[in-house]
Amino acid sequence: MLARFGLLAALTLLAAAPSDAAARAPGSLDFDTVFSAKGEPPFLQYGVMFVSHGAVHRMGVWRDHDRLLKRDTDGAITTFAVHTPGDPAYQMVALDRHRRISTKISRESLYRIGSFTDWYDLTHGLRHPKTAYTLTTGTAPAAMPRVPAPCAWYDLAQAGRVTHICWDATAKVPELIVSGGHLVWRVVSMDRKPIAASVFVVDDQGYVHDNADHDIEAD
Repeated sequence: MLARFGLLAALTLLAAAPSDAAARAPGSLDFDTVFSAKGEPPFLQYGVMFVSHGAVHRMGVWRDHDRLLKRDTDGAITTFAVHTPGDPAYQMVALDRHRRISTKISRESLYRIGSFTDWYDLTHGLRHPKTAYTLTTGTAPAAMPRVPAPCAWYDLAQAGRVTHICWDATAKVPELIVSGGHLVWRVVSMDRKPIAASVFVVDDQGYVHDNADHDIEAD
C-alpha cells in the first residue's frame, strides 16, 4: 500500500506540506496574478522533458478546458483527471502500464496521504509557493534552448532558492524552468487545436482495479 501511495504522490510531480497562502515580500509581484490561468486556451496539448531525482523524463499533456486532463509519463504511467470548474475537488485514475494496475483516487485522498496538489498545480506545470516568496521579472539564463512559443522570464525566490521561469502568457504554462542552475523543465512541442474526446477515455481493460479511496477511508 505504501508503495502505491508513493507512486500516486510522484504522479503529481508536486508534494509539499500544506500551508495558508504564502506571504510575498514587499515589492514582489503576485504569483496568482503573474501566473494566472485566466484566458487559457480551451484545448492544449504539449510535450515536456523534465528532470526528477536526477533522471530525465518525457511527458505528454492533454487538457480539455478546465475539466479533463491526461498526462503520460515515459509511456509507463498514464494519469486521467476529471474536474468540475469552480470546484476544488477532482477525481483521478492512474494507470501503471508495466504492472497493469488501474488506481482510482480523489484529491481529498491524495491530501490525506501527503500529496497536496490542487487543480492548477496539476494542470499548469507550476506549484503555488508554500513559503514566503519574492517574484520579480528576470532575464534568460545563458544557453537556453529554443521553445515553441514566446515566453517571459520571472525569478521566484523562496526558502533560499531561486527558480527561473519562462512563462507563456498565451498557453498559460511555463516553457522553461531552471532551478539550481539546471534546466529542469522544457516544453518541446505545443498545439492548441481541439482534442478528440476519445483521448480522455480510460482504457484499463485487463488491468487490476484498485480503489485507493476505500482503503484510505478505512484507515
